[in-house]
Amino acid sequence: MSGEFYERWATVYGRVDRLPGLRSWRAGAVDALALSPGDTVVEMGTGTGANVPELRERVGPDGRVVGLDITAEMLRAARRHPERTGAGVDYLRGDATRPPVRGVDAVLGTFVAGIFPDPAAAVDAWCDCVVPGGRVALLNFQRSGHPLALALNLAFEGFVRLSAPGARLSARSQADAFEARVAAARRRLTERTVDRRYETFGGGYLGLVSGTVPDGAA
Repeated sequence: MSGEFYERWATVYGRVDRLPGLRSWRAGAVDALALSPGDTVVEMGTGTGANVPELRERVGPDGRVVGLDITAEMLRAARRHPERTGAGVDYLRGDATRPPVRGVDAVLGTFVAGIFPDPAAAVDAWCDCVVPGGRVALLNFQRSGHPLALALNLAFEGFVRLSAPGARLSARSQADAFEARVAAARRRLTERTVDRRYETFGGGYLGLVSGTVPDGAA
């Protein structure tokens, strides 16, 4: 994917940060990691670092939060927020599908699984980073099955068209292809973990899948 796409995604991500209710949904994703003081947690595709304050609160002053993103503009935006920087917080520029980290306690990916060409391979790489007993969580947008959701589902299609790479993901529906990628990531996480949980937020428009990496899998 081109640098132009990632710069465009940075703009979209900044808008997503300001959606009403998103803070509570992010807190739910962090809860799913079951973090303890002193843990090291990595957010893959950290974007503007909106999850960092929640993560840092859970790992405490002896823990470490690493925000990994391939886009320099994303990381610059993250560092402009005082509450997203400081002791115990590091930002790394790198490819989340080939993360340069090992032996961490937890991995979080929010709103990124649908943009990877091979999301299952990305999830494999994330699980390989985590120590046995650690947690991996994926939070993603999805269309809702609610009977009154037609208008919002159309808006979701528009959001995916804006945020997806320049080449069409699908001849029929960008949202179909986007959700297929998210589903592939979720399936692989299900295959690689135990003690799995699935939750929805925002009337079904966000889905959270999490699991524990078992002994012998990392």
